[in-house]
Amino acid sequence: MFDFAPTDTADKATLYADLLSAADALTRDEADHVANMANVAALLWQFLPDLNWAGFYRMVEGELVLGPFQGKPACIRIPLGRGVCGTAAATGETQLVADVHAFPGHIACDAASASEIVVPILIDGAVIGVLDLDSPRPARFDSDDAHGLQALVARIAARIC
Repeated sequence: MFDFAPTDTADKATLYADLLSAADALTRDEADHVANMANVAALLWQFLPDLNWAGFYRMVEGELVLGPFQGKPACIRIPLGRGVCGTAAATGETQLVADVHAFPGHIACDAASASEIVVPILIDGAVIGVLDLDSPRPARFDSDDAHGLQALVARIAARIC
């Protein structure tokens, strides 16, 4: 049984270090990639404030397909290059969007979402999926979140493919 609790601090570096440690502990010895994605989505939901969606999309036959997540039901399939997730997958670059309503082609799975960050998951330079976080708060995510989530994705990538 694991009992992970986020640090009660405004320091994002400490928060993300704790999150990374918890994700590492949960996924280190587990070979099932779905179980690992599910636990990491749950950790993100627990650790990060002001989220209304946290989860994964997997690359399946050239498109993103919904994976484990926390939040309201979501879009099941996303073509490459479409919306924030599709753009992250197509470019291989993190997308940090302060106002999703201003993002060309944004896919509104939840009308309450105001900001979003999507981090591509890479194995040997190929995108195998994306980590997607949405918030009802505009400009919720910043470069500290991007760095923390990129470190998390780098640590668990091989454990979720």
